[in-house]
This record gives sequence, C-alpha cells and structure tokens, in this order.
Amino acid sequence: MSSALLELVILAAIALFLIFRLKNVLGTREGFENEIEPLERPSRRETTSFEVIEGGPDRDIVDHVPEGSDAAVALAQMKRVEPSFEVATFLQGSRAAYEMILMAFEKGDLEPVRPFLAPEVFDAFEAAVQDREDRGLTVQAEFLGLRELTLTDASFDTNTREAEVTVRFGGELISVARDAAGTVVEGDPKVPRKQRDSWTFARTMGSADPNWQLVATGG
Repeated sequence: MSSALLELVILAAIALFLIFRLKNVLGTREGFENEIEPLERPSRRETTSFEVIEGGPDRDIVDHVPEGSDAAVALAQMKRVEPSFEVATFLQGSRAAYEMILMAFEKGDLEPVRPFLAPEVFDAFEAAVQDREDRGLTVQAEFLGLRELTLTDASFDTNTREAEVTVRFGGELISVARDAAGTVVEGDPKVPRKQRDSWTFARTMGSADPNWQLVATGG
C-alpha cells in the first residue's frame, strides 16, 4: 500500500471517530422539539423590583393645601381616624352650608340651621337678627353664587379627635334692608354685593354624627 493511500485511510478513520463522538455528546434532533427554556424562571418576588410602585401624595389633600404643610398633616390624620373622609366632598358640603347659613341669617330665620352652628355662633347670629328687628328692618336677599372656595387651614387634636377646617368663601348676593316704611336703608336691589367670609368648621372625627358645625367666622 502506497504512503498516500495509507494516509487517506488514517484520515478517514479519524473523521469517523470524531463524528461518532459528536453524535454521542450533542444527540440528534428528530421531529418537533419544544423551545428551549431556562433552567429556572424568575420568581414573582424577583420580578417585583421592576413593577411601578403605587402611592405618592394623596391628591385629595395636596390638590387643596401644600404638600407637607401643617394643614396637609392634619387632613391626613383626619383620614386615618375616619377613612371615609374626603376633602373634596367636605368642600362641596361647605359650599352648600355657606349658602344655607348665609341666607338663613339674611332672612332672619336661624332655626333650620341651628344644628350646623356652634352655640356661641348661633347666639351671635341671633343677636344680630334681633337687632335688625328691633330697628324695624326687614331684609330681602338672593344668593347669586360663589366665586371663591378655598381651604385655608386645618388642625387636628389626636387626643380628642377634634378636627377644624377653615374655608374662605367669596360669594355674591343681592341683599336689601328696608325700614318700616319700605325705604331702602342698606343695599341695592339691582346691584350684587360681594361677600367675603372665612369660616371655621369643627367635628369630632369618627363620631356617629356626620355634621360639621360652624364654630368661628371672620372676614
């Protein structure tokens, strides 16, 4: 056998040996094979670090007072004691209360709003109404609407759970006072009067009574 032929036989034997070894190591693919999956899927706990964390400032609070302010802290404390409390809902209620109480005072009929007035506020309003009557004055009033409704302050006593919220109102109304002869002595029946008030409402949070009471007034 020539050296060239012998060399060719040796190379062929080496090639067959390598093919056999590779087949044993890698195996062969036959038919449909599932997609290769990782040995271990990430656990749910491992993936939570990629989720968006919910939370942040309470928009119901910071939409009305500065974040981190004393008023914001007080409102948050109120919510912790009474989770159903909402600042936006309170302000809508204060809007209705303002019109109702203001018109009751203007018309001199305070009994319907007595439950919403602290005793000292009711007494002060009643004294003013009585003074008008003593002077023989009658009042005709019409509420035209609000142009301002702003929560300006809030406080909360964690011991007594007493909450106070101060709201500034800017309203417009027509109010006319006439004497016994019907002469206009105050106001103008054709010109709206701008009314600006700062009222403080109070309530014990978590109590069964849902009503807030007007405890202080100011301009």
